[in-house]
Formats: sequence, structure tokens, C-alpha cells
Amino acid sequence: MQQRAINAVLTGVTGTALAGMLVAGVAAASDDSAPGEKQFLTQEAVAAQQHDARQDQAQNKARHEAENKAENKTPAGNAENEKKSEAAKSESTPAKKGPKALLSGTTTASYFWDDGSGVRGDTGAPASGKPMQKGMFASPSWPMLTKVKVSYKGRTVTGFVGDRGPGEPSHRGIMLDLDTYTFRYLLDGGKPSDKYNAGTGEGHLKGLKWEVLEWGKGAGQKGKPRPFGS
Repeated sequence: MQQRAINAVLTGVTGTALAGMLVAGVAAASDDSAPGEKQFLTQEAVAAQQHDARQDQAQNKARHEAENKAENKTPAGNAENEKKSEAAKSESTPAKKGPKALLSGTTTASYFWDDGSGVRGDTGAPASGKPMQKGMFASPSWPMLTKVKVSYKGRTVTGFVGDRGPGEPSHRGIMLDLDTYTFRYLLDGGKPSDKYNAGTGEGHLKGLKWEVLEWGKGAGQKGKPRPFGS
């Protein structure tokens, strides 16, 4: 009896010891696999961090590109300011002027239309050989084809010397004959009744301003106008 009791005790103790050893083995096995698992998790975390870093770089690059485009692009709100700035520049920039006058002065001007038809005292075709036309003036002395600008009451016409005249009136200070159309336009902005009649009681323009812009190469004398035949 005693022997069987002892055997039973020993068997219990041995079972308990074996169970403890099995538990320890399992725990050891678990501890042995832990470093591998920890290592795998660390590599996965590193990969995730690298992925996040690449995403951050891409986002930063996209943001910088968007900011650069925004800086280069004119905001809609500033478009009006730029227009105003350009307008201010154009206002402050002097307008381009025409050719500088070589000689200028004032005189009394009459009008004429000589086309060789003999109508109303027509003296024949223009001396320059050019056909009678709008913008053709007659001077008692200037070279033929001299370019001249005339102004009166804020209106201006640029023409050329294409004939001689006026004759005797030039000795009384009337130093330019204007074609009928130019005369009437300078007077009141209107049109003549016909080529030979300005359609107004005015036969002279006093205080007409003239400017020689370019001397012609035809016959005549440069300088201030001189009476016909002098």
C-alpha cells in the first residue's frame, strides 16, 4: 500500500515536471520566434516610413509648382491695375510728332483752282506739271513740290507747292493760294460749292499758319516767301 502511494506521488510529481517542461519549451519556442517577428515588423515600418517620405516629397513638389504658376500668372484682380498702369504710361509718354518744321510763319491766304480749262480766270495747268488736286498750293517763290503744312482755327492740312501764285496779291502780303477744298475746310470744316467757288463770302484767311516740312527739288527759292516775280 505504501509502495503504491509512493508510486502515485512520484507519478504526479513527474507529470507535473513534464508539464512544466512542456510549458517552458513552448515559451522558449515563442521567445525564439519573437526576434524574427520583431525584425519583420521593423522592416515593414521602415518601408512605410519611406513610402510616406516619398509621398511628402511629391506633395511638396506639387505645391511648389502650383505656387510658381500662381506667381507667374497674372491674378484676375490685378488685370485692371495693369491696364490702368499701361494707360498711365501712354498718357505720360509724349505722342509721336510729325516732321519738324524747317521754317514757319503766318500769312493771308486766298484760294484757286487751275486745271487748264480756262474757267473763271483759269490761267492754265499747274506749273509743277502735277494735275490740279486737293492739297495743292500755289507759292510765289518756294521751290516746286515743297511740302507745306497749313493750320487755321485748329484744323490742319498738309499739302505741296504745285503752282505759282498768287500774282499781284503777293505784293500785298497774300503769300499762299490754297486749293478750294483746303480753303473751305480750314475756314469752317465745310466743302466748297464747286471747285472754283468756296461757297462762302470769305475770300481770304488772315493769320493762317504755315510750316515748311520739306523743301522741294523743283524750281524756286528756299526761305521766307517772296512776292511773285521778285
